[in-house]
Amino acid sequence: MATRIATRVADAVAWVELDGADRLNAIGTQTYTDLADALRTLESQRSVRAVVIHGAGRAFCAGADIEEIQAFGSRDDFADFLHGFTDALDVLVASPLPVIAAIHGSALGGGLELAMACDLRVATPEARLGLPEAKLGVLPGGGGTQRLPRLIPVGVATEMLMLGTVIDGERAHSLGLVNRLSGAGTLLETAGAIGEQLATGAAQVASTTKSLLLRTANVSTSDGVEHERDAVADLFATPDGREGFGAFTERRAPTFGAR
Repeated sequence: MATRIATRVADAVAWVELDGADRLNAIGTQTYTDLADALRTLESQRSVRAVVIHGAGRAFCAGADIEEIQAFGSRDDFADFLHGFTDALDVLVASPLPVIAAIHGSALGGGLELAMACDLRVATPEARLGLPEAKLGVLPGGGGTQRLPRLIPVGVATEMLMLGTVIDGERAHSLGLVNRLSGAGTLLETAGAIGEQLATGAAQVASTTKSLLLRTANVSTSDGVEHERDAVADLFATPDGREGFGAFTERRAPTFGAR
């Protein structure tokens, strides 16, 4: 049975669960399609200000659905699967909502690629993160070869890709792949606290951060600064921008508007 996607909203934070514990939340075509649809639905709900993605059972996600992949009869079948998966991850990347991955157990292969497509990552120290596709004679095809070396030193990323090396959450945190560590019993609490902090801030700060980083990923520093100037000037002119500066000068907590 395909890993299902379950969603709930508490206050302004949406919780998206990979609900396939019996198969370690493997990602198949139906799973990534439903995940992208869930994100689009949450984007349409103006009360939602942040998203936490987590896995049911013993793992975040152990990777792609190998049973589905083994049934492919040709290169084109596999290429179509990868195309659909990367398109689904692009929905997360392009979403105006900040997305947090809460990682416990394994985040391997497609599971780590999903986590890397999120904006922030929280993990337990003993979590296992890696792209072990080399041991199957292939490479990760869901953006892993591109996102990993942008998040950690290139030499370490090269080793992980060539050897299929798996690291624990503690090392992932030291490398910058994981933003924060949390005990297994407090993982969702930690991720939720970040979500709440984002939800009470100015919504356009998170969305502008995402779009600005995407637009400037491959431009020169001077061109990036030009984009930054325009984006910040636009933010200043918004009601939230005016409220933020006003609250600072009046020495009070700001009250930001809806998304």
